[in-house]
Amino acid sequence: MIGLGAQQDYFGQEIYVTRVLAISTDLKTTRRLDWNSSGVRADDVLWVAHDGTPRILLSKQTGIETEADFNPSVFEIDVSTGKSRRVAEGRPNVRTWYADGEGQVRAAYQYNDATRSSALLYRANNRDSFRPIARRARKDEDGMTIPLTFRADGTTAVAYDDEGGYTALYEVSLPDLKLGKKLYALDGYDVDDIIDNAQENDVVGATVTDHHGRSVWFDNDLKELQQAIDGSVGDRRARIISWNRTRTRFLIEVAAASQPGALYFWDTGNAKMNRLAWNSPILQSRRLSPVSTIRYAARDGTPIEAVLTMPRHRMGQKNLPLIVLPHGGPSVRDSEGWDWWTQYLAEIGYVVIQPNYRGSSGYGIAFAKKGAGEWGLKMQDDLNDAVTHLAKQGIADPKRVCMVGASYGGYAAMRAAQRDGNLYRCAVSYAGVSDLAALRRYDSQFLNGRTIGDWLKTQAPDFQLISPRFHAGDFSTPILLMHGKVDKRVPVAQSRNLAAELKKAGKPYRYVEQPLGDHFFSRSEDRLQFLSEMTAFLKEYNPS
Repeated sequence: MIGLGAQQDYFGQEIYVTRVLAISTDLKTTRRLDWNSSGVRADDVLWVAHDGTPRILLSKQTGIETEADFNPSVFEIDVSTGKSRRVAEGRPNVRTWYADGEGQVRAAYQYNDATRSSALLYRANNRDSFRPIARRARKDEDGMTIPLTFRADGTTAVAYDDEGGYTALYEVSLPDLKLGKKLYALDGYDVDDIIDNAQENDVVGATVTDHHGRSVWFDNDLKELQQAIDGSVGDRRARIISWNRTRTRFLIEVAAASQPGALYFWDTGNAKMNRLAWNSPILQSRRLSPVSTIRYAARDGTPIEAVLTMPRHRMGQKNLPLIVLPHGGPSVRDSEGWDWWTQYLAEIGYVVIQPNYRGSSGYGIAFAKKGAGEWGLKMQDDLNDAVTHLAKQGIADPKRVCMVGASYGGYAAMRAAQRDGNLYRCAVSYAGVSDLAALRRYDSQFLNGRTIGDWLKTQAPDFQLISPRFHAGDFSTPILLMHGKVDKRVPVAQSRNLAAELKKAGKPYRYVEQPLGDHFFSRSEDRLQFLSEMTAFLKEYNPS
C-alpha cells in the first residue's frame, strides 16, 4: 500500500486530499482503493491481515457533501480486487479508530471541539455495538487512557499512562480501563511508542529517547539480537526497522549522530549484513562533527538538557562562535541523532547548542507544564542561559552568538532579535511566527480549531506583549527572515508582515520567500537555498 496526497482546489479553497494505491509485489499491477467513493482523507490503514489474505482495514471519509460522509468509516478491503465492505459506521466527532490484531474494530476516540469533551467508545468485536467506557470533560485535569494494543485474551490491553508523572506502559483491563501492571518506564523520560508483535496482539518492545532514540525489547530473542548487533557496529547505533515472520531476516539502520549511516539487510544464516543503501549517497560513511548531551541550570534553577555539536576542525579550541538552535513545536524535543542542519553549521565552524527548553516534550508532565504561559519569556531565558553556560565553560565566545530556528524556533529567533539583541549578533528565522493572534485566527478554521486556540492562549496569555511584529522598533540586531509561500502550518504572512514592519522602522533585515517552499523543507532545492542564504548572512554578521 502506498499513501498519496496532493493539494487540490475545491471551490476556491485549497485542501489536502489523500488516497491509497495498492501495488502488486511484481510492480505490474496497481489498483486505486475506493478512490471514487472517498472524501478528503482516505489513507488511514488501521490493520493488515496476518493470515496471508490480501485484506486491510482502511479508515476513510466517504464524501464531502454531508456530515455523515465527513465522519470517517472503517472498511475491510481486499487489495487484490478492490472489493470492500463497511465494518464500522462513521460517527459524529470520531476521527480516530483502533483495531485489534484480528481485524476487529474495537475502539473509537470521540472529541467535541465545541464543548472540549471527549469519550472513548468500545466494543468486544465487530458484532457488538459501541458504548462509551470513558468520558472526559473540559474541566478535567487528567487525560484519558486509550488501549493501543488489544491482547489475544480479549480482556486486557496495553496503554500509555502518566500516573507517575512520566508516560509509561501499563497493562489495562477491559472494558473498565483499570491500570494493572506497569510494563515499562524509563527513569526521567517519557516512553515514545510501543512495538507490537507480528500478530499485533501484544507488545514486544518500546521506543524511548533519553540522550538518543533507541528500542527496548521485552522479547528475549530480540533483546539478544539487538545486543549482538550493537556489539558489531562499534560506537554507531543500530535500529531494527523490520523483520520477517520467522525473525530470520531483518532490515537494520546503522548510523551515528555524526554519520548519516546506511540501511542493511541481514539474513541470520549469514555472518555479515549486506548494505542496501546509504542514507546520504554523497557523505556515505564519512564522520563529521561529534555530538553529545549536556545539562545546565536555567537562572531559576530548572535543569535543562541540550544537544551540543562541536566543529570537528576546531577541536581543542576555546571561545568559538556559537549558534543557538531551538527546536520547533514547541512540544517536541531534540536528541543525539543525524541532523543535516547542525552538522552543516558545525562544518563551517560553529559550535551548535540545541536546548530542550521548558515546555519540551519527553521529560514528563511537570517539565511540559513549566512552558505554560512562558512563550517568549522563561522559555526564551532558557535559550539565553545556554549561552551563559557555554561561555563559563570556555566553549563559546559570548560576543559571537547568533540564534537560528524554524517554526517555534523561528519565533524564538525573532524574539531574540527584538528582546535580547544585546546578546546576539544576528538572528535567522525560517517559517517563524511573528503574530500569535493572527496564528490563532488562522488555526481556528481547521479541525479542533477552538481547542488549538485554547492551548495557544495557555502558552501565551498576552499575545500582543510577546508577538515580535508589534515591537519592530525594539529590534536591535539584524535578522534574516525566510518563509515558504505554500506553508500551510504557519502562513507566509507571518514573515511578510514582520518584514514590512521592520522596513517601516528602518531596522536591518533580509526577507527571502520561497515560491514552492512548505513548512518542512520538503524540497532539497529549498534546503540548499536556505543554507546558502544563512551562510552569507552569518558570514556578514557573525563570521566563524
